[in-house]
Amino acid sequence: MFGRLAIIGLCAWFMALPAKADDKIERGAYLARIMDCGGCHTPGVFAGKPDFGRMLGGSEIGFNLPGLGIFYPPNLTPDATGLGAWSEDQIVIAVRTGVRPDGRALAPVMPWHSYAALTDEDAGALAAYLKSLTPVKNQVPAPVAADGKATAPYLTVVAP
Repeated sequence: MFGRLAIIGLCAWFMALPAKADDKIERGAYLARIMDCGGCHTPGVFAGKPDFGRMLGGSEIGFNLPGLGIFYPPNLTPDATGLGAWSEDQIVIAVRTGVRPDGRALAPVMPWHSYAALTDEDAGALAAYLKSLTPVKNQVPAPVAADGKATAPYLTVVAP
């Protein structure tokens, strides 16, 4: 009986230990997959030819939201053309509030309202994962105002 309780206690103790950095990165990778970050933020995805060698490196094809403008999904890798200057805390704030460190709002189609419900642990894991990626140099086009002229290809989103 004592042996069984000791094993149960030991298992509980190990489960209570803080997660290792590798576990945190793995959790972040899992979250990025199920949150479908790559569905917008990977080059070539909107052309039907995703470039998995530059996963999450941003899209050269944007989307036009009538009346709002054209938005190009940014590079989420830790390169200077992406999230390189952002801290993990700044990534967490942007994912949860829809506001970048420079104060600009994220594109309205970014589902930050849903991501705001991430636990502190999951939001931190996602940010740690993004900062752990191999940097991809890929400067995506800047957003274009509703009355502006696009300098790169885009899709138009039509709401029913």
